[in-house]
Parts: sequence; C-alpha cells; structure tokens
Amino acid sequence: MTLWVLTILGLIALIAVDFFIGRKPHDVSIKEAGIWTVVWIVLAALFGVGLLIWGGGQPAGEFFAGFITEKSLSVDNLFVFILIMAKFSVPTHLQQRVLLFGVLIALVLRAIFIAAGAAVIANFSWVFYIFGAFLIYTAWKLIQEARADDDEEEWEENRLLKAAEKRFGVADQYHGTKLFIKKNGKKIMTPLMIVMLAIGTTDILFAMDSIPAIFGLTQDPYIVFTANAFALMGLRQLYFLIGGLLKKLVHLSYGLSVILGFIGVKLVLHALHENGVHVPEISIPVSLGVICGVLVITTITSLIASKKQAEKDAAENKEAADESPKDSIEA
Repeated sequence: MTLWVLTILGLIALIAVDFFIGRKPHDVSIKEAGIWTVVWIVLAALFGVGLLIWGGGQPAGEFFAGFITEKSLSVDNLFVFILIMAKFSVPTHLQQRVLLFGVLIALVLRAIFIAAGAAVIANFSWVFYIFGAFLIYTAWKLIQEARADDDEEEWEENRLLKAAEKRFGVADQYHGTKLFIKKNGKKIMTPLMIVMLAIGTTDILFAMDSIPAIFGLTQDPYIVFTANAFALMGLRQLYFLIGGLLKKLVHLSYGLSVILGFIGVKLVLHALHENGVHVPEISIPVSLGVICGVLVITTITSLIASKKQAEKDAAENKEAADESPKDSIEA
C-alpha cells in the first residue's frame, strides 16, 4: 500500500509540474514537444531501472515489455485524436490543454479497468483463454482494416458524449480555457469540455485490447498500472512531435497486429500451462525482443514504402505538368 501511495503521489507531482509549465495556452513547438517526450521516456527508463535494483530482473523486464507495448499501441490512438481535433475544429493553442485533461480522464478510466481485470484474473484463471482469443481476433481485424486501406475514416461521438450534450447543452464557440459558461441563466458546456471528454472516453476503446495485451506480459497490477501511466502521460507531447510522421507509418497496423497476435498466443499457452498441460511458455526476454524487433522492422519498411510512394507521386505530378502546356497549345 505504501508503494502504491508513493507512486500515485509521484505521478500527481509530475502531472502538476507538467501542467504548470504549460498552463498558458500556446502553440506547442517541435522543440518543446521533443524535450518533454524525451523527459517522459527517461522517467520511464529510470523507473524501470529502479524496479531492476529493488525488485530484480523479472519485474523490470515485465515493465519495459509492457511500457513498449502500451507506447506502441498508444501511437495508434493519435490517429483518432487527430480526427477528433479536426471534427471539433480545436484551435491549435488549446490542443495541449485538451490532451492533458483528456489523457488524465483516460488514465483514471484505465485504472478502473486494470483493477477489474486484476480481480477477474485472480479468481478466474480461464479468463486468459478469453483474453488470448480476443487479442488474436483483434490482430486479424487490424490486418483486415489495413488491407482495406480506407482513407475516409471518420470519428463518431459515443453515447456518453451525446447524453452529456443533450443534458447540459453546448456553446456554439470556444471560450478560452473555460469548460462551462452561463447562457440565458443556464450553465452549459463549452466545446473544450466536449473534446476533453471525447479524448478520454474514446481511449476506453483502445484499452479493450491494450489492457489484455499487457496482462499477457505481466499479472502484477502495479506494473500494469505504471506501464500504462508512463505510456499515456507522454502521449500528449508525442501528438505534437510525430503528428505529421504518423501518415508515413503505413505499416503500423501490420506491426501492431503481429504484436497483439503474439501476446494472444502467449496468453493461451500460459492458460494451458496453468491447467497442467505441458506446453512451452514464452519468457519476458523473448517477448521484449519480439516486440522491439517488430516495431523496428515496421518503422523501417513504413519509411521505405512512404519514400517510394512520394517519389511515385512526384513523378506523376511532373508528368502531368509536362503534358499540360502541350494540351494548351493543341487546344
């Protein structure tokens, strides 16, 4: 309990420092986003080293494997965050505030998910079969979506947001950093409040596969929570740092599907082992190696494919430009 309290207080202190440094709404520069991205990664690495020193190699390995998995899965969240920001036309100087509170909401909701998942696992070992099957299904679904290559993806409000809008009403424009205003004597929400709720509650959809995935790497609720916390808290800066790069990671879905499928198989093997079936279990070092290897390969192939596509588009544009004067002369 002491460890939990100290960890939560430490996270609150870090969040408070992050908030007060960037409390004034402003456009986030690449330099600022880069510095804070490095800060959060270094903090996560130091936390992992602390686990190694005081807890041993097993919890440290589980934390790093969990953190890298959650971080890579959270990158996929950024696609949806961009869609939400565009849908609500969030001013650029307010996007940092939206992401900060949106991520905090997501962290609280994930903590509830983790507590529930830990309780279920502690009492029902067969749930590993369900988690494993769900991850394998999610992996297959990701591959299908990637092959569909649907560029016209849209985001739709969930029921919670629609209910909140109906209950409180929403202002027709942003009012700085205010979350509520009074109009005709009635308190209504601003669009800023709606976007924060959208970011936070939409993350629950991603938690449906990321939480089972990390439970496939460790069954320690403390490691599951801290890995999620460090992955989520650095997500805001990552949004501004690699927003443009996301479009170049064309093979990201394939990489994530391999990781989820791998962890799904690991969960099923673990469940069989728990039931007395003599099957090989996948160790944490092997898991960490597979996860890192898949992400490196996915990134390299994505950048190569994006470069080739850019060269192809440039050649086609040049060809079209060369033909235009000829067509005009003939006309």
